[in-house]
Amino acid sequence: MDERPVTEEIMSGGVAGTLLRCADATTGVVVLGGSSGRVDVARARLFAGEGASALALRWFGGEGQIPGICEIPLETFFAATDHLVGQGCRRIVYVGTSKGAEAALLAAVHDPRIDAVAAISPTSVVWGNIGPGDDGISWPERSSWTLKGIPLPFVPTEPNWRTSHVDGLVSYRGLFEHCLASFEQEADKAAIRVETISAKLVLVAGGDDALWPSLDFARSIVRRREDAGKATRLVSSLGAGHRILLPGETTPRSALQAHGGNDQADARLGRDAWEFIRDLL
Repeated sequence: MDERPVTEEIMSGGVAGTLLRCADATTGVVVLGGSSGRVDVARARLFAGEGASALALRWFGGEGQIPGICEIPLETFFAATDHLVGQGCRRIVYVGTSKGAEAALLAAVHDPRIDAVAAISPTSVVWGNIGPGDDGISWPERSSWTLKGIPLPFVPTEPNWRTSHVDGLVSYRGLFEHCLASFEQEADKAAIRVETISAKLVLVAGGDDALWPSLDFARSIVRRREDAGKATRLVSSLGAGHRILLPGETTPRSALQAHGGNDQADARLGRDAWEFIRDLL
């Protein structure tokens, strides 16, 4: 635990969220939550406790922001990096979960200032929107992301899939697997170009993920980077689910959709991953 003082600042405007500024920090961490829209201040405190300045970014759903994950400009994340660099941070690390991991990997593809990424329960392809865009409309389906105003290619949704349940909640894993099989050409175009990322990567995934097949996605990322001669650290557990708990975290389970895993397996994988994520700092 680092003993340097930490100040907390609520930010709005072009860079929104909560910044935990550690005195004299040279490493800056951008913490990206998933589709819940949670600004993960608790996770940011973990990194501030290690001597980094940590920005828990609000990247959608806030005042003046796009209400859903629908055509979110990647420039949103470039601005977060700008801010930390402006605070004197010379090393930039992104830590993203689920859709936040999708964003973190895409940001690293397009921003060479990012030195390292921890992608927790990641995807290897771009998916369509979750919720409404700037127009307040969720349909027709659009990309989750844009770059320079141009939507990124994405894997579309195939509505004719057989619903399954885990712990009484809908598991969407089958939907994502069905979409990948139904739209192979689109999936190839929507692949996140991880082989071009110069940043160091740590992937964390559970084999019992009931939301989407994050371990399959992570293994795909590893293979593609290996083919490009780049190493990737994958930390995984067959028993863990979508919600990975880093040390001390008590993030509640979703009441809306199945995540798989269990508290013990999710926390165990988080503890195993923490030493490698800390190394990124």
